[in-house]
Amino acid sequence: MLTPLHNHNTSSLVNIMKHALKNTVLASLIGTSLVASAMATASEHPVKLGLMLPYSGTYSALGEAITNGLKLAIKEQDGQLGGRDVEYVRLDSEADPSQAPQNMSRLVKGDDVDFVIGPVHSGVAMGMLRMAKKTGAITIIPNAGLEAATNQLCMPNVFRTSHSMWQDSYPMGKVAYERGHRKVVTITWDYAAGKEDVAGFKEAFTKAGGEIVEQIWVPFPSTEFQSYLSQIASIDPDAVYTFFAGGGGVSFVRDYAAAGLKESIPLLGSGFLTEGNLQALGEAGEGVMTTLHYADTLQSEANRNFVSAYQEAYGETPDAYAVHGYDTGKMLAQALYSVKGDTENKEALIEALSNVHLDSPRGPISFSDSHHPIQNIYLREIQDGKQEVVDVAYEQLEVPDDACKM
Repeated sequence: MLTPLHNHNTSSLVNIMKHALKNTVLASLIGTSLVASAMATASEHPVKLGLMLPYSGTYSALGEAITNGLKLAIKEQDGQLGGRDVEYVRLDSEADPSQAPQNMSRLVKGDDVDFVIGPVHSGVAMGMLRMAKKTGAITIIPNAGLEAATNQLCMPNVFRTSHSMWQDSYPMGKVAYERGHRKVVTITWDYAAGKEDVAGFKEAFTKAGGEIVEQIWVPFPSTEFQSYLSQIASIDPDAVYTFFAGGGGVSFVRDYAAAGLKESIPLLGSGFLTEGNLQALGEAGEGVMTTLHYADTLQSEANRNFVSAYQEAYGETPDAYAVHGYDTGKMLAQALYSVKGDTENKEALIEALSNVHLDSPRGPISFSDSHHPIQNIYLREIQDGKQEVVDVAYEQLEVPDDACKM
C-alpha cells in the first residue's frame, strides 16, 4: 500500500509527464504548421520560365511555334508544374548574338527566372552558354543546333530538346548510298550551321563508299543560286545534298526545279530545307527527300493527339519547332513532378531533368550524358503536298559528344 508521500510524488510525476507531453505535441504541431506554411508559401510562388526567343524579324514564326508548343504541354498539366502555377517571362532575342549575354542576365538576375528557354539562333546560343556557365542558370535549348552546346561547351545545367545539325544530316548519308548514289554535290551557306550539317552527311556518305565530287559554299544569306545550279548541271552528279532553311530553302528548291534539275538529279537535304515551307514550295517540292526528327504525318497515338490538340488551340498544323516547345514543357512537367515542385535544390532538379524519358510526338526520347536528345531520325518525302514518312532513317541516334567534360 502506497503512503501519502508516495501518492504525492506519483501525482507530481504524472503532472510533469502530462505537461511535457503537452509541450511536445504543441511543439510538433507548431513545427508541422511551420513546414506546411513554408510549403504553402513556396507553392504560392509560380515557376518562372524565361523565354529568350525571337518574337520579331525573320525567325519570329519559330519563336511563336516553340512558345505555343510549350504552353500547350503545360496546359495539359492543368497549367502547373510540380503543383505550382507558371509565369512566362517573354524576352525578344531578335536573333541578335551581340545582345545575348545582356538579355540572359536580365532574365536570370533581373526577373529571377527558374529556367531560361532559348534560343533559336546558334549565334545567340553561344552568348547564352557563356552566361549559363557564369550564373549556373538551368537552360533548355529548344532549337539551336550548334554541336558545341552539348559537346565542347557542355555543362550540367544546360539541356537541349531539339537536335544538332549532325544528328539530322548524318542519316541521309547512309540513305543516299543505299539508294544507289555514288557521286554527290553538296551546297549550303558558308556559315557554321551549313558546315556542321554538310559534315554530318559527308561523314556517313563517304564511310559507306560514296564520293563528294564538289562542295559549293554560298555566301550567307545570299539566295542567288543560278550560277551554282549551272555548275551542278555541268558536273551532273548522281544527287545533290543541301542545307538551306526558311526563305532560302524555298528559293533553292524552286530554282532547282525551274532549272530543270529536279527530274534528272534527285534533291536530298536536311529536313529544315522543307520544314514549314510546304505551301510555299508547291509543285517544286514534290519528290524532295529529307531527314529530320519529326513529321506531322507520323502515325502514332502521341503524335495524332498532339496534332489534334495543337490545331484546336492554334488553328494550324504543328511543325518541328512546335514539337521542340511541347517536349520542353513535358520535360519540365516530368522533372518538377519528380522533385515535388522544388526549384531551389538545383542538383536534384538537374538529376531529375537528366532522367526524363518522353513518349513524344516524334517518338521515344531520352537524354545522353551530355544532355542531348537520343531520338529517331525519319526519312521523309513530299508527296501530294504532304511530308510523308518513308522510313526510320536511323533509330535512336545519339550524337558524338567525346569532347564533353562535365
